Amino acid sequence: MSKQVFKTEKAPAPIGPYNQAVRGGNLLFISGQVAIIPATGELITTDIKSETHQVMKNLDAILSEAKLTFEHVVKTTIFLSDMSLFVEMNEVYGSYFTGDYPARETVAVKGLPKGVNVEISMIAVVGM
Repeated sequence: MSKQVFKTEKAPAPIGPYNQAVRGGNLLFISGQVAIIPATGELITTDIKSETHQVMKNLDAILSEAKLTFEHVVKTTIFLSDMSLFVEMNEVYGSYFTGDYPARETVAVKGLPKGVNVEISMIAVVGM
């Protein structure tokens, strides 16, 4: 099985030795995204709602590069700096889906890259 790498300038460039997304077979694996505005490199950490919106915009840009949408997403993993942020993050996150929600887990972790409060990764199915 071959793999196909996806990159777009409409999402933040990787900050390490990984790709924004890799397709293997009919699955697209999107690396965890944080709230960096791609055009400026500015990091949004003012509030969890704004931060989550930017993360979802970055994920949407990567999905679009692969010619997919949130409807193709079958699994997400959400990392939070504190579970007290869950309700507000969840409200924003849920607004990006139309009802057929993906499987998901949400965990609180001790720290996230660049001191952010939320990081989200996704797995999408190609050809749905």
